This record gives sequence, structure tokens and C-alpha cells, in this order.
Amino acid sequence: MQPLYDDMIPGITDRQAGYARQIADSLADIADCVVSDPVRGRADAEREMRAFENDDLDGVLVVMLTYGPSLRVTRVLNEARVPLCLANIQPDPVVTPEWDMADMTYNQGIHGAQDTANAMVRAGRAFDVITEEWPGDAFRERVGRWARAARAVTAWKRLKVGVFGYAMNGMGDARVDETAWMRKLGPEIEVIAPGALHRTMAQLPSSAVDALMAEEDERFTVDERLSKDEREDHARMQLGIERLLVEHGCGAYSTHFDAIGEDGRFARLPMASASSLMADGYGFAGEGDALAASIVYAGHQLAGDGHFTEMYAMDFPSDSILMSHMGEGNWKVARDDEPVRLIKRPLGIGGLDDPPTLLFRIQPGPATLASLVALGGERFRLVVAEGEVLDSQVLPALEMPYGQFRPSSGVRGCMDGWLRAGGTHHMVMNLGRTADDWRVFCDLAGIEFVQV
Repeated sequence: MQPLYDDMIPGITDRQAGYARQIADSLADIADCVVSDPVRGRADAEREMRAFENDDLDGVLVVMLTYGPSLRVTRVLNEARVPLCLANIQPDPVVTPEWDMADMTYNQGIHGAQDTANAMVRAGRAFDVITEEWPGDAFRERVGRWARAARAVTAWKRLKVGVFGYAMNGMGDARVDETAWMRKLGPEIEVIAPGALHRTMAQLPSSAVDALMAEEDERFTVDERLSKDEREDHARMQLGIERLLVEHGCGAYSTHFDAIGEDGRFARLPMASASSLMADGYGFAGEGDALAASIVYAGHQLAGDGHFTEMYAMDFPSDSILMSHMGEGNWKVARDDEPVRLIKRPLGIGGLDDPPTLLFRIQPGPATLASLVALGGERFRLVVAEGEVLDSQVLPALEMPYGQFRPSSGVRGCMDGWLRAGGTHHMVMNLGRTADDWRVFCDLAGIEFVQV
């Protein structure tokens, strides 16, 4: 209704445009903000939204500069291709006796927010809401959480997950209707033949292999028992996987030990490769699990340094769960008081030669687990557990990344809830307490959220 107010209060549009720019300036260290001109009607709204989407922005924060009737923006917000957040804020946080009609008009965004939110709810449109004083730390914190979730959801919609070979036979919690998954959430599965990896490995220049090995020498403590041939073969696998991911436009991937082992052309499994590619920002999961690989990728985008893991065993005296996997883990979550070791490690699974493996313990402190569950059709659920990684015992015989996670709800409560919710056995771990971030992510993506 800006044209009405322009007649009633000359200069209001410029004044409120300045308010919008102040909001963006206050968020400068939270997100890269692009401010539209004030929207004064449906045509303005459609033009500005097209510009936002054409610029590949991650989300749109809607701010009421005055009262805005929802029918001006009902279609454009319902059809928006990016996540939305309704910021229920106003220029002045305090009502004072000095307010006149102009002040009332400057600060009456709340009922425009109600009208607009009602229209989006009726349309079944997912969105987030932030009611806060601005400027203030709580407002900045909540916008930051939404911005991270919007980035993760937008990146997810474009994600391709490369699966080398096939998924593990009989592993049901990794199965998903690919078309329903892509239709609802966006990720796409790209099957990559193991033969393509074999050819790519052979084509790599020796200089690239030598450079990767030199980086490893600087970054890790390298086991002297590893031969030059073992290290070169591992380095070729890592570089070959990455080259194929780039060629296929994949931000995440999964390998299955049987698909590699049964091929007959490979000497070993790509264990250390998975650890370093996760550290470089790729999503990963073992055994051809595209669902888990996608949620590790989302963990990178949402909270940084997603770590692929699974629950290995319960330790009731410490009320914790041993977290590990066959040998893949993001070394960026390693303890900062111990070196990450590149070891020679016998592994019978796959029936191949010893795979170089990165060994580390997880950094003690707050941590969060998240599991993506396919419920059938277009229904998906995220099961989340917060807790802490303990400064726990060394397990000398465990030659793969590990740590002990104590859930905030305790082992019994967490596992009862996890199993009742259908939580999968592959998951992402992020350091820090990120359940609230995952909750916003689910709100924006249209996923059911369950915290246990």
C-alpha cells in the first residue's frame, strides 16, 4: 500500500528504503545481502524476485516497510524458487507517547506480516519466521541460522550425487525413490561406472600424483611401512575420483567396496580418498548410500566440516556410543592435540590389498548427529541428536577414525527415539550444537524434523 502512504506521508518510501539498507548493513558479517528497491505493488515484487533468482541468491528475507496486503505478493512468494524468511521486525522497538500517525505507519509491519504469512500457510509454502528487535544479537543470530539453512537447501536442490558402481545389496535404509527424492528435495543420483575411474586414474600425470603425496607428507604423519607404489595408487584413486566428480558436476559421492572389489581392475579401496575429499567439501557415504552422502554435503553447507560416520557400539558405563566407519572420516574434525596419521592398514573387506587410511580421534566437545530418512513417496524425515564427543579412551586396535559420542538424552533415550523414528545407520556428524540449524533447514526444505 506504499502509494497510499506516499500521499499521506511524503518521503516515506525513501525513509523506509533507508531502513532496509540499515538492516542489510547490520547483517554484513552474517550474510552477503542484496537489497531491492521498495516493493510498491505486484509488478515491483515480481520484478525484484526475478532479479534475485537470476542472480542465484540463496534465499529472500522479506521485510515489511509498511503494511503490505498479501495479494500483492501471494503468487510471487508461492512460486519463488528460493527459501523464504519473514522478518517480523520494525524500525523502532518501543512504543512511546511521542509517536504520531507517521510513527504508527512506519512501524505497522506486523499486520502485513500476518497477512502475508497467512497467504503462504494457505498455499502450503514452507518459510521461516523471525520476530525480534533489531538491531540486536538475537536478530543477527537467527538471521544467520536461516541464511546458513537457506544456503544448504539451495545447494541441495542443485546437488548431484555420484555413485560409483552400485549400492550395497540388502541395505534397506539407503534405498530411495530417486524421482520422488529429486522432485521433493532436489538431489539427483548420477551413476558412474568403475571403469571410468580406472581409465581416469591411468591418464593422470605423475606430477599431480607427486604433488598430492607431497601435501600429505606436510599435513599427516605418514606410516613408514607404506610403500611408494601403495601411496601412488591411493593418490591416483583420489585424484581420479575428484576429476570424475568435477566432470559429472557432483558435489557428493559414494563408493561401495563390492563394486570396487568385484570389478577386478583395482588394487585397493579408496579409504584415505574419502577422508580428504570430505575435507575438501564433498559429501561422502560408504556402500553406495546416496541419501547419507547428500546429508553429509548438507552438513558442509549448514555448519561446516560434515563428517560421515555410523554408530558402532554402545558403551553403557560412559553413557556413550562408539562412532566410526570402515575407514572414511573427515580429518577436519580430528583432535587438535594429536596428529592425523596416514597408515598402512590391513582390511579384509573387499578382498583387495591394504588401503592407506587416515586415522584420527574426533575432537572432544559438543557435536550433533543427523540422519536423512526416506519414508516413502515424497515424505522425508531428519532424525537429529545433540550431545558431546568425550575425551575418551584410546583404542589401539581400531585403525579407522573414531570417537565416543554421549547423547544429551542419554544412550537409552537417544537410541529408543532414534529407532522409533527410523533413523538410518549412516549419518553426518558436525562439531557443535546444530539441532536448531537443522530444524530451520527442515522447515525450509519441507522435511519432518525429529530430535531425540
